Amino acid sequence: MELTEQAFALSESMLAEPLPRRWAHSLGVAKRAAALRPILGHDADLLEAAAVLHDVGYSPSIATTGFHPLDGARFLREQESFDERVVRLVAHHSCALLEAEERGLRDELATEFELERPELVDALIFCDMTTTPDGGHTAPADRLNEIVARYGPDTIVGRFIQRAAPEIHAAASRVEQRMAAVGAGQPM
Repeated sequence: MELTEQAFALSESMLAEPLPRRWAHSLGVAKRAAALRPILGHDADLLEAAAVLHDVGYSPSIATTGFHPLDGARFLREQESFDERVVRLVAHHSCALLEAEERGLRDELATEFELERPELVDALIFCDMTTTPDGGHTAPADRLNEIVARYGPDTIVGRFIQRAAPEIHAAASRVEQRMAAVGAGQPM
């Protein structure tokens, strides 16, 4: 089974029934990743797999620390057929080191999982932060505002996402610039 097919099947089995909205979001993030193919080259399937799996750590069957990037990456690491780069992208998606710091888990995340190439990290940030909780398209500023409103500004997630906002905007801008440079325009 090819990487993306395996990733979609696993993500669906972990999220669709217990967390249908999270599954819809993951599908939307994967769709955004597919739209970035013009700038991803041979890494297109890798990013699409990471995109559909990025929130698998929310699955009640594997959530142990309550920090979904770490829980998801640890789970995927145990799945011997998953590419290590997919695991690293899941571990570090959307500025996860900053949230890990808020949770007292930064050292664990940083020592267990290396960072992936910056352009792939940017691409996954872009995909996640331009997708609504229901899988639709949105702007990064609107997504950030939605996250703060949903969790509250003084929660762990609220504090982290506010700290991460400059990097999220910068990553989205870099992806948009790369797409424009290859004449692909705004990803849909």
